[in-house]
Amino acid sequence: MLNRRFQSTVSSSLNKGTGIVFMNMGGPSTVKETYDFLFRLFSDGDLIPFGRFQNILARFIASRRTPKIESYYKAIGGGSPIRKWSEYQSFKLCEKLDIISPQSAPHKPYVAFRYANPLTEDTLRKMKNDGITKAIAFSQYPQFSYSTTGSSINELYRQSKILDPDQSIKWTVIDRWPDHPALVKTFAAHIKDTLNRFKTENGLTDTKDVVLQFSAHSLPMDIVNKGDSYPAEVAASVFAIMKELNFSNPYKLTWQSQVGPKPWLGAQTEKITKQLASSDVPGVILVPIAFTSDHIETLHELDIELIQELPNPSKVKRVESLNGDQTFIDSLAELVKSHIDSKVVFSNQLPLDSMLGVVSDNSLTDPKEFFRAH
Repeated sequence: MLNRRFQSTVSSSLNKGTGIVFMNMGGPSTVKETYDFLFRLFSDGDLIPFGRFQNILARFIASRRTPKIESYYKAIGGGSPIRKWSEYQSFKLCEKLDIISPQSAPHKPYVAFRYANPLTEDTLRKMKNDGITKAIAFSQYPQFSYSTTGSSINELYRQSKILDPDQSIKWTVIDRWPDHPALVKTFAAHIKDTLNRFKTENGLTDTKDVVLQFSAHSLPMDIVNKGDSYPAEVAASVFAIMKELNFSNPYKLTWQSQVGPKPWLGAQTEKITKQLASSDVPGVILVPIAFTSDHIETLHELDIELIQELPNPSKVKRVESLNGDQTFIDSLAELVKSHIDSKVVFSNQLPLDSMLGVVSDNSLTDPKEFFRAH
């Protein structure tokens, strides 16, 4: 019995638990980080492929855009809040996981951003120093795109080859969750709350004719035409939420944040919102469906550039982002628990998306090369 107790103690001391890594694009936490963020973003061929001119064009575009984007971050408080919310969500999620999934505990929260601090390589170094040997890469893009989730996976793969060549960390990945209750039920609840506030503020007898306008970050058509899953998965999220709402309102899906002269996926959020706001519809509720927390696309692009510049801004209201919603975080914990219990390493869809989306020789073409069971 003493020997068994000693073995149990040793096993417990060696168990570093499970790393839960929130992956996202990130954003500059301070204004002075803006250029570095933009340069990394435009240097990413998975997101905006420029071919052999990638770094040259990235420096040029980042230099040109930095003063304007810095002014945007100043307008929303001096930086992006995405790191704050990502760290909060991951910490609270791990607290919940320690309770509902003791077999994989302790759970240690990490954040790995693609273009801002903490960068993937810095997070990976920290995990190695912490002695983590099991980790879940948890994409905070609910809908998969090779340009976003795929890019984060590729970066994790590339940095692991450099910093963890022996693969001491065993990785699995949650690469998409477009119709999971964590997303669907929380957004449905936020939409109901917003409709109720809109009804009171505008003196309406009912809100059944208020248009729900779902807005997601657009993609270059170059990526869409390669068979990217993102448009279909965003549409799946919208449909699932409307089903949860019993199709209570007319709705439309539009796309925002187009940059540069290349064709991007439309219709454009700005154009449709302005058209609806000048029509006879009683109001428009904007729903940022592809974002799990606030950042520049919600706080500036929608709230300031779009809504505040309308002739009748009271006619348009944005749904509150998921941010610190405890119901959302608890549901995310259930999602991760289900992933752990299922022993699934990656989704059935990921190999196909990886094959169709591959951009360079340094990309992960087959998930089985990197991800493996714990």
